[in-house]
Amino acid sequence: MTIQISIIGLDQVGVSLGLALGNHKDLVRRVGSDVNPAAMRRAEKLGAVDHLTYNIPSAVRQADLVILAVAVDDLEETFKTIAEDLKEGAVVIDTSPVKIAATEWAKKTLREGQSFVSWTPALNPTYLNEAGTGADAAHADLFQNSLVYVTAPMGTPAEALKLASDLVTLVGGTPMFADPYEVDGLIAASYHLPGLTAAALFNTLQDQPGWRENQRFAGKNLASASAPVQNLTEREAFGQAILLNRDNVLRLLDHYIASLTALREMIADQNAQDLQAQLKRAVDGHLQWHKDRRQAAWLNAEKPPSDLPSSSDMWKNLFGLGGSKKKSR
Repeated sequence: MTIQISIIGLDQVGVSLGLALGNHKDLVRRVGSDVNPAAMRRAEKLGAVDHLTYNIPSAVRQADLVILAVAVDDLEETFKTIAEDLKEGAVVIDTSPVKIAATEWAKKTLREGQSFVSWTPALNPTYLNEAGTGADAAHADLFQNSLVYVTAPMGTPAEALKLASDLVTLVGGTPMFADPYEVDGLIAASYHLPGLTAAALFNTLQDQPGWRENQRFAGKNLASASAPVQNLTEREAFGQAILLNRDNVLRLLDHYIASLTALREMIADQNAQDLQAQLKRAVDGHLQWHKDRRQAAWLNAEKPPSDLPSSSDMWKNLFGLGGSKKKSR
């Protein structure tokens, strides 16, 4: 039995999924599509797909699983594009950083008999400091030693949830079921706030009179601190994901502004003791986070019982996979 997995969007996540499935080509047919022809050629060269098509409806027509790894500003339209061509029983897995919005778009467009599940991968800590983006940052082990949060609308069939979680296991990750509202909060903290602070930092500096000289002098610190501006999740309409997660982002921005204000006051008051304490707290916390993230001790935690089927029929027939973590809500 061979199933078709169609990957729409051949960026870092989409290509990495294709590469991770490469060891199962006798059981899985990987179909890829992207609005960018260069991305399609790159995915083909890397061996991440078995078949390419520029026509998205054609790409999903025979698919058992459809992975959406498209830019946020293309996501709603992509749902509309594929809905009529998805076969009954197909499962759509979205990987975007907009959980609530993606769920609403799926509800509006997908038909009865088609299921929607959302992934939020926390990527392999080996690549935490990697500077590349897109397919150039794709790796077959991108999901190894990492959690993938799995969310879905109320009423999603258990079989679809299990299929999505088994796929996480297949590509090397550990599935964790969570509430989409909670995951949107995590995304705001881990992606949106760093992106906004990087944009504010870089715009502040390039607006300074001395920017012409400073850009020739600036080095690793500026490069690292401003790098998140290259990881925005939109293709053209930058900021859409942030606006769709407004409440969480505003809450975090308020706290961040308060932290900056406190640091400013310490500097203005020549308060060396408090400034040193705050900087040391940041240094120690950052080192501990890196250590914990790389060790990923939580992946070895005892798995609580799950009320989902032991394995979806599709994966049971193909791989005999099963088991997942369930996060309490």
